[in-house]
Amino acid sequence: MSYSTLYLLLIVLFSCNCSSMSELQEKEREELTGRSRLPVESGAAGNQQSCLITGLYPLLAELSSTLQSLKASKDQEQFRRKEEHNVAFAASLGNRGDVGPFGTDVTLVYQNVFVNAGSHYNTGTGIFTAPVKGVYFFSLSGHNKTTKPMGLRLFKNGDQMTILYNYALTDAGIRYETLSNSITLMLEKGDQVSVHLLANTWVFDNTDNLTLFTGHLVFPF
Repeated sequence: MSYSTLYLLLIVLFSCNCSSMSELQEKEREELTGRSRLPVESGAAGNQQSCLITGLYPLLAELSSTLQSLKASKDQEQFRRKEEHNVAFAASLGNRGDVGPFGTDVTLVYQNVFVNAGSHYNTGTGIFTAPVKGVYFFSLSGHNKTTKPMGLRLFKNGDQMTILYNYALTDAGIRYETLSNSITLMLEKGDQVSVHLLANTWVFDNTDNLTLFTGHLVFPF
């Protein structure tokens, strides 16, 4: 139903109410003065009101259908926005032991997923894709032996945002160390965030979930 039809319906309803009020006022005056309407006039007014009411039925039915459609559309839009704004993920490399080294930088795929609200973290590629424009928070951690170098870089699209790097210590004996970092980023819809393992470096994980990649939407724009 168009706005012009709704406007016309309101005018008809208003006119009908005004006509009914005028008839009630006329009836009250007739009772006070002892006068009565002519039968022809009463019949004509009754027929006019009956025609008005009959004519309103299809308009009221269309108005009811329109209101129901608007409510359904509003509910769907609210659900869609809620789904878009419920964005959070957390995953670890999983029980894989040493990962690396490789001859070139590689995108790490965090296979042990704890939460992936909205499914915006791709468990097959290790890439998070922003569903809406907004401010996002990301954190990453890396675990490895001190005798091996570890290098992790967080990328937004093709640009490095932050890095973790642990230099190898050959005279410290074998022990493990964990590093972590975090960053808040402004992302456009469709921007991609991922973690790369630098060439010729290692990272380690096991059932303790020591090497993590997490992120969530702080607020949308």
